[in-house]
Amino acid sequence: MPKPTVMPFQFPRTREEMPHGPYAKAAVLVETNAGWRVFRPVIAAAKCRKCMQCWLICPDGAIDCTGESYAIDYNFCKGCGLCASECPAKAITMVKEGGKDE
Repeated sequence: MPKPTVMPFQFPRTREEMPHGPYAKAAVLVETNAGWRVFRPVIAAAKCRKCMQCWLICPDGAIDCTGESYAIDYNFCKGCGLCASECPAKAITMVKEGGKDE
């Protein structure tokens, strides 16, 4: 499944430029989620069982499980904590944004 991309919003200048139906095609966002996140998930690779629960539950598709270890795209993560609460191995912890772990 492809990762979402960002398409900046361009305000229509004329009536003909007004969108008729959806503004953008699927998997396109008009902004990233990272600007208002308070907590961010951190994956402990040593604890991770690679069960894909975090990938399945993530509402933003911010978890990449294609490599050796799972990675979080913080541009699209909104910090909801669903991945941390659903991880059976407790390999994901929520860390305060701007904290000492950053």
